[in-house]
Amino acid sequence: MHQLTLPLHLQDNANFANFYVGPNQQLIHYLQAFIAGQYDFYLYLWGNVGVGCSHLLQACCQEALEYGLTAVYIPLTYINEFNPLMLDGLEAVSIVCLDDIQVIAGNVIWEEALFHFYNRMQSAQNHLIIAGHCVPKELNIQLPDLTSRLASGMIAQIQPLMDEEKISALQMRAKLRGFDLPDEVAQFMLYRFPRNLSVLFEMLERLDKASLISHRKLTVPFVKKVLHL
Repeated sequence: MHQLTLPLHLQDNANFANFYVGPNQQLIHYLQAFIAGQYDFYLYLWGNVGVGCSHLLQACCQEALEYGLTAVYIPLTYINEFNPLMLDGLEAVSIVCLDDIQVIAGNVIWEEALFHFYNRMQSAQNHLIIAGHCVPKELNIQLPDLTSRLASGMIAQIQPLMDEEKISALQMRAKLRGFDLPDEVAQFMLYRFPRNLSVLFEMLERLDKASLISHRKLTVPFVKKVLHL
């Protein structure tokens, strides 16, 4: 099986092709080489909210599946719906991506489970990517041995985009969805909404659907109407 039966799924549009690279070209090359098995088994990825950690983790899983490997993506944000026992046996998976590591800080059961899982992945020599919103030493993990493990490998930061790059990212995403996003509309969205790309992409999806239903092109007045501004 290419993917384990878990209450999780990969978003179809979370791949390397629709990630606006900007200043992260070197990081993308590293991630692709990592998935191809060219580096050590473990990587820690971090970045501020909205820079694309979740997107890149899922892109790594998508790429692994294309190689014919097994892969699983686990967003730890939902640990209240998960049991640490779900990690048992995952060391047999080629690529495991754990997102939002910061949410388990202080949860002794999860910290211990992740510590032992890390060790099993290392022994199995399968690949593990863990992502968080800050570097390992700032996570406030209570288990010192886990903090040590998290900081033991390559630590890579996703660089945030400048405003002009965010506009380009919105326009690239729009083009991939099959429509054009005028400069003035992209600028209006950027300056009217939080500069978090996740939020902006959600707004873009809403506008695309409204445009298709109304058979209207995206203009600033249309955006204001759809979003009740």
